Amino acid sequence: MRLYDAAKPLLFQLPAETAHETVHAALRAAQGTPVTSAIERRLAVDDERLRTTAFGLDFPNPVGVAAGFDKNAEIPRALAALGFGHVEVGAVTAEGQPGNPRPRLFRLPEDRALINRMGFNNDGADAVGPRLARADVPVPVGVNIGKSKVTPLAEADDDYRYTYERCADGGDYFVVNVSSPNTPGLRELQDREHLERIIAALVDAGASPLLVKLSPDLTDAAVEEALAVVEDFDLDGVITTNTTTERPASLRGVNRAETGGLSGKPIEERATRAVRFVAERTDVPVVGVGGVADAAGAYAKIRAGASLVQLYTGLVYEGPTVARDVNRGLLDLLARDGFEGVEEAVGADLN
Repeated sequence: MRLYDAAKPLLFQLPAETAHETVHAALRAAQGTPVTSAIERRLAVDDERLRTTAFGLDFPNPVGVAAGFDKNAEIPRALAALGFGHVEVGAVTAEGQPGNPRPRLFRLPEDRALINRMGFNNDGADAVGPRLARADVPVPVGVNIGKSKVTPLAEADDDYRYTYERCADGGDYFVVNVSSPNTPGLRELQDREHLERIIAALVDAGASPLLVKLSPDLTDAAVEEALAVVEDFDLDGVITTNTTTERPASLRGVNRAETGGLSGKPIEERATRAVRFVAERTDVPVVGVGGVADAAGAYAKIRAGASLVQLYTGLVYEGPTVARDVNRGLLDLLARDGFEGVEEAVGADLN
């Protein structure tokens, strides 16, 4: 029996955000101590077949932590010790902000899902940037950049640029987040005109590698418009997808009617289809997010065209060994299908 199997019922008795803060505090306490090294020896899977390169960066394995788990860049080293091949912090905004009122994070255990309406709560770029620059993290760190709630949409480009400039020294790659459903009006920035202004400002500021994160609720035509912007600006990658505001009829959890973004198992197949849709229409690396919790799910996204995958909800339900378990499982699946490494499997199911 895993230790997390014993701890999980106790954590799940707490409100979801309180449980998250408890785990976060434990990881923060362990970070930088001999405990971190001990955890890394137990959970890191060091195998040449898992190594991959995307947007000019080398990753020890393709499994990363999605934005939202470490909003303020407080525990990237501890997360790396859990065996993740990269860590994406944020979303970071120019202005520090408290986010939406609590409760704002809800479990749907029957569905292995979460609903959140956090609202980009974070310390702000002036605090997060220096903290990130001081961090010593052995895997690539991405910075997910969002718009401050108080900033008008017309001034979003300056807002994103300010955050990038404060976080530039500590990030290995940067992500334009215009797809969260929890900041009023934010998704309007996925429209081509808005998106072009934001990306132009970041490119002018020197942001590189630069990726954009898309919503699963975009129409196919809107995704293609966004990909045209990616091509026009020669961006380095696409992350698909963010959480969805839609509610599948299959949801059983008592919190299914809560507003916010749904993540986890119920969006897994949809997110994998989105990866395939994007990968078929672009030559830049795709990062697959949505419902990843095991090797089979990660492998499906890789074969659909994802060079990397990320998870958050899977960490909540599977616990701190999830990266190790996914990576070990990927090695088995690669061997089963005759691939010498994960890079060979990327896009194997594409026409």
